[in-house]
Amino acid sequence: MTSMHGPAAAPPVARGKRDPGSHHPTLGRLLEHRARVLSAIAALSIVVGGLLHLVGQSAAGDDVWGAAVAILAAELAFEVGRTVIVDHHMGVDTIALVAMVGSLLLGQELAGVIVGLMFSGGATLEDVASTRARRELTALIQRAPKVAQLRVGDRLEQVPIAEVQTGDVVVVRTGEVIPVDGTVVGAEAVVDTSTLSGEPLPVTIAAGMPVLSGSANAGAPFDVRADRPAADSAYAALVRLVEQAQAGRAPFVRMADRYAGFFLPAALMIAGLAWALSGDAVRALAVVVVATPCPLILAAPIALVSGLSRAARYGVIVKGAGAIETLGQARTVLFDKTGTLTVGTPEVRDIIIRGDHEPGELLALAASVDRMSAHVLGEALVRAAAEAELPLAAATAIGEEPGQGIKGAVDGRKVAVGSRAFVRLAGVPDDEIASAAVMRGHGSGEAHVLVGIDGHLGGVIVMADELRPDANRIVERLRAEGIRHVAMASGDRRSVAERIGRELGVDRVYAEQSPEEKLEVVRRLRADPELSPVIMVGDGVNDAPALALADLGIAMGTAGATVSSETADAVITVDRVDRVADAVHIGRRSLHIARQSVIAGMGLSLAAMVVAAAGYLPPVAGALFQEVIDLAVILNALRALRG
Repeated sequence: MTSMHGPAAAPPVARGKRDPGSHHPTLGRLLEHRARVLSAIAALSIVVGGLLHLVGQSAAGDDVWGAAVAILAAELAFEVGRTVIVDHHMGVDTIALVAMVGSLLLGQELAGVIVGLMFSGGATLEDVASTRARRELTALIQRAPKVAQLRVGDRLEQVPIAEVQTGDVVVVRTGEVIPVDGTVVGAEAVVDTSTLSGEPLPVTIAAGMPVLSGSANAGAPFDVRADRPAADSAYAALVRLVEQAQAGRAPFVRMADRYAGFFLPAALMIAGLAWALSGDAVRALAVVVVATPCPLILAAPIALVSGLSRAARYGVIVKGAGAIETLGQARTVLFDKTGTLTVGTPEVRDIIIRGDHEPGELLALAASVDRMSAHVLGEALVRAAAEAELPLAAATAIGEEPGQGIKGAVDGRKVAVGSRAFVRLAGVPDDEIASAAVMRGHGSGEAHVLVGIDGHLGGVIVMADELRPDANRIVERLRAEGIRHVAMASGDRRSVAERIGRELGVDRVYAEQSPEEKLEVVRRLRADPELSPVIMVGDGVNDAPALALADLGIAMGTAGATVSSETADAVITVDRVDRVADAVHIGRRSLHIARQSVIAGMGLSLAAMVVAAAGYLPPVAGALFQEVIDLAVILNALRALRG
């Protein structure tokens, strides 16, 4: 028999206040491990009292058992009183306290000390099981670097990780965890990302390429120039998420305390009825001994925390067992498009020429103007020109309309790059623009960039943001997990968004959505009882409000510690959107195992109460039987760790 408020965990000590045992190391260790100390007292008293009974000193043996029960009951009474005073309700520990006090009053000292042993031993057992369940989460925290090796001139200087700032060069030695998000300097780096992503093979990162903190150096030492302070790194954000996850209590777990509100009176009523009908108070004690809500207290938190740990193994950091429970109950998944379901980096798919221009000439002119723009399509054009080794000329007389296009002069030629409306304003005739409507590439997620040269249409550059390879079956997998509604929300124009939606097979596409409109979509879905709870999946800063409003927000956090990952309830640390389906599966399975354990355990406890009320299960046997139930539900709950 264990407890959420029993000896398993001492209350946290506020910063700046002294731990009651901190002035004496031995006392401090005793307070930290008080559950084990109480278990030892109970076990020792059972052995000593039993030996005294064997040598004919029954009264002395009963006194030993009674003294142990008094010590254990006093400790439990303190915890129950604290729950009533601080939390203003009766905790589930009250049933155990009634059983122990009743055993003293009725001369059933052995039953009382066994209950005490179950109470304290169960707390230890729960702590061991919970530690096992949180293993992956704990490993992430323990791997967090505490110091960094800074390159200062021709020497190395070891500094606390919090002192690393933007621009500092950090040396990462073989086997060390990369402490900052930054850029590889000098030689290439061989990086092991298995702890974060689950991918077993090391990755080679060339000089000048970005590298994220939290991965380990699997090769020779290399230098990293910090792109942001260490406190703002991706791994630091993950550690904060893990700490939140470990601190969270699920609604299923908190239900245990409310459970006592009706279970304790019911148990006492059955016990009183058994006493009244039989005239035997010991029967009433036996009922109370087996009337413990341990299956609910133990099974639910351990199964859900096991889900946390298993999700971390798949590269999904979930902020607490409550989020695992929401994953298990969700009915709707709403995806952002760009960067979530698609790669997020558009590429040139085709160049359609009108007139005498060459494809390379058209791309070079467009890129020469567009390299003056920060628009994602402009960056893609410049990247494509660089890959084709096309020379770019200097552009002058630049004029840009954000989101529509850019124009300028290149080698004496007037070039306009952008939408139909933009090139029309730049002087391209309507009939030439109309002809561009038939110059289309084929495929999903296309964007058509018109290029005007000296007042005439030079051609159309077809660009596409490709679907992620791992997104192909995600809708099918989510439906197999019982998700009723899969939708996509995008700021892109309707034709582009709907092509992606058709290819994926989603139920509905919300196109041309501003961040405020995405919020309204989430709000409407949550208001529908058939579609709630709602999971929102996104990757950008503009997704942060919707992630926060949804019942569960999942952020694609591989780009670093973004606003979206800070506001979400879960973060995917590996660049794979199919981990959303994995997370839903883990949530479903963990919640199923929690409920299964609770129903089976409570059913056995109820059956034992009936048997005890009928006089066929004495207090000592009832206490031992309840411990068997506790052990069974813990082992069953730990199944959530496995696939």
